[in-house]
Amino acid sequence: MNYLQFSFRPLASSQQEILVAQLAEIGFEGFEEAGDTLHAFIPETDFSEEALQQVLPAELEVTRKVVPPTNWNAEWEKDFEPVVVDDFVAIRANFHQPIDGVEHDIIITPKMSFGTGHHATTYMMIQFMHQLNFQDKEVLDFGTGTGVLAILADKLGATVTAFDNDDWSIENSKENIAVNNCNRTTLFKADTLDLNRQFDVILANINKNVLLANMANLRKHLKPGGVVIMSGLLSGDRKDIEASAVKEMLKVEEQKDRQNWIALMISGKP
Repeated sequence: MNYLQFSFRPLASSQQEILVAQLAEIGFEGFEEAGDTLHAFIPETDFSEEALQQVLPAELEVTRKVVPPTNWNAEWEKDFEPVVVDDFVAIRANFHQPIDGVEHDIIITPKMSFGTGHHATTYMMIQFMHQLNFQDKEVLDFGTGTGVLAILADKLGATVTAFDNDDWSIENSKENIAVNNCNRTTLFKADTLDLNRQFDVILANINKNVLLANMANLRKHLKPGGVVIMSGLLSGDRKDIEASAVKEMLKVEEQKDRQNWIALMISGKP
């Protein structure tokens, strides 16, 4: 399957962050920032010219080209640098040396999947995870991407259920889970959150629309007193998310901010 690469310029860093969120909502799966240019990737079969025009500022210069998937993977490997989140976690590719001075070392080969720690949303999700006790907890990773959050939860002592609706993500996360020797993680593909069980912690790094559409489902799958950590949200999204959470008897406990993105920790009633 071919991908389309779109390049948008000129864009300030803050504009790129906003455009990434908008493009993700219409099917774009990968992004690369290069100075004042944003490169964005989408499966050729998923592209809609009408949807793109609805989110693009009129003044942008836009170019496109067809990119085979193998080229995409090579770009990931070429540009992927280790990420260190405080002294808690280092995320690196298998061709990097282990990082000293961190509690957990995670190996990720990102391919086309989202979640390397580079993006502000993943970084904040990991920071929130540092605040919680995962030992012997049951964890759901909703939209696992590369599997990085599921892998971390497994390393922290949790039993993890992870799923995604994307074939590339399932293939990629399966490889990453194996490389990191995670034996408490169950992975499967699904289009909807519909499980006959509840979890102590739900991790959901997706986007505003998906989170709003699934707020009732998140509540349904959360144990009494459990916690949802969510991101994929821009700074202005909290009002709508919080209003939806309150309707489901959920409470926003804490917010983190990074590069115009936010992450929220939300609790259920004990």
